[in-house]
Parts: sequence; structure tokens; C-alpha cells
Amino acid sequence: MPHSPPLSVAVPAITIEAPVVGLGLEPQGHLAAPQVDNPRLVGWYRDGPTPGEAGTSLLVGHRDTRTGPAIFLNLNALVPGDVVHVTREDHRIAVFTVDAVRTYKKEAFPDAEVYGARAGRPELRILTCGGTFDKKTGYASNVVVFAHLTDVKYV
Repeated sequence: MPHSPPLSVAVPAITIEAPVVGLGLEPQGHLAAPQVDNPRLVGWYRDGPTPGEAGTSLLVGHRDTRTGPAIFLNLNALVPGDVVHVTREDHRIAVFTVDAVRTYKKEAFPDAEVYGARAGRPELRILTCGGTFDKKTGYASNVVVFAHLTDVKYV
């Protein structure tokens, strides 16, 4: 599919429908997260492929905030075969099928595995925090959903 920014994401298995905004990198080189004061917002790494384009597209969101649950609270409940719908500016819906859901310790995060893609294959990664929580350091792990493009629909 050609380049076209995402507008929204829906994950029926965990009852998610959310707007998507473009995000860049923080000064330390890490992917920025959506604003914490909007817990229902999903971020897309705007310097990478758009969902449905060849390569690996990244979506990120909070698991929770100081005030309660956030958009990806139940992300780790997804299973292989679940679907993710990403509505794009070009009025196409990129449909992805979940291949795996994995949790990685932050200090042993496998960048190449998570951010890499099979040559020419449109893939999607959805990331949020996970594992144990410490008030001083935050979550110890990240939950990562691995999915690949399986269909294209039109709005």
C-alpha cells in the first residue's frame, strides 16, 4: 500500500477504538509516548512506514496513568488470529492479523526482533508497558504485539 498516515485504530477482541497521532523520538532516542493526559490516544511513529506500507509500522499507547486505565490496559490479552484495523487518510483500512504477543524486560529489549520486518512485508507492532510496576522506575517490561497485513478494506 502507498504511504498514508493512520487516523484511528480498532481492536475488536479487546474493545478498542482510538484516534492515532504522529509521534517522533525523545531526545534520548526512544520512541515518544502519547500525552499522558489523554489515556485513550494511540501514537504512531511518523518517521517510519505507515500501517499497510512495506516495513514495520509502530503504534504505542499507555497501559494506565495516575488516574486510571488507559487504551492498552488489556493489550496482553490478544492472541494469535485476533485482528487490528487501522483506518488511514486514504480511506483504506489496513487489516492486520496478530501473530504473537510477547513481553520483554526493558533492559533486554530485542530491538532488531521488534522493529525489524521481513523484506517487503507490511507488519505492525503495538507496544505498551507491562510486567511489574515500581513507583520510582515505572514498569519493568514492554508488551509487544506482532501482526502482519492480511486484508485491505475501503471506508
